[in-house]
Amino acid sequence: VAYLVVFHILFVLFVWTYWKSVFTLPIQPGKKFHMSYADQERYENEERPEVQRQILAEIARKLPVYTRTGNGGIRFCDRCQLIKPDRCHHCSVCAMCVLKMDHHCPWVNNCIGFSNYKFFLLFLAYSLLYCLYIAATVFKYFIKYWTGELTNGRSKFHILFLLFVAIMFFVSLMFLFGYHCWLVSRNRSTLEAFSAPVFQNGPDKNGFNLGFVKNLQQVFGEEKKLWLLPIASSQGDGHFFPMRALSEARNPLLTNEEQWEEDGIDEEPQGSGEASSLAIERET
Repeated sequence: VAYLVVFHILFVLFVWTYWKSVFTLPIQPGKKFHMSYADQERYENEERPEVQRQILAEIARKLPVYTRTGNGGIRFCDRCQLIKPDRCHHCSVCAMCVLKMDHHCPWVNNCIGFSNYKFFLLFLAYSLLYCLYIAATVFKYFIKYWTGELTNGRSKFHILFLLFVAIMFFVSLMFLFGYHCWLVSRNRSTLEAFSAPVFQNGPDKNGFNLGFVKNLQQVFGEEKKLWLLPIASSQGDGHFFPMRALSEARNPLLTNEEQWEEDGIDEEPQGSGEASSLAIERET
């Protein structure tokens, strides 16, 4: 009876987290990051690249964006017509910009980002425990067949197949889950692990690393009783993230819009030389 109770609990958690990972839609940036119709018309009608860069700099001036392209330009998506918030990327499969995008997962046929990253981690964790539990409970029957305590029959093939599949998935999930645990401990996404985010002072792979505990809280929230449940508890709204170095930028979660505007004024180019350094990131 105890085996069945544990089995059903793990099965319910496995299905619940998988359902949340699949049907929790990724969140797009808010309206204030989208270009207005007037700005779009002004931007598209302008043929001079340097003027287009100045237009983007003016729009981004009042937004809490601190990451840049590889050559120091404003991160802009010409498909979605918006200034990209920090850690936001365009998903070519979903055809939209996703807040704190990690990757597009074929397992759940969904884009993993700010809205469902916690659910995805829990899905991996409970899948790992589910496979381990099945392998552990089946292994004793495998030993009995191997030693001849049980007569050979049709169930022998079923036992061997179930044990093989459980172990195979357990090993695969162990590496995948371990990798994402490492990412969470460093406060990085999969995309940021391959390409470090660029700040005003240059690329920094640890730019969002706040320490192990705060990194966990950013994904799972401050309420520890909710950490193991597939309930939304991540900190923030996916648009702004605190940064490790205060010298790079003020903490966006602790500032108001007036401070954002001041930061934007500091970033506005003062001459054609600085304006030429602002490039547009185009998604291909």
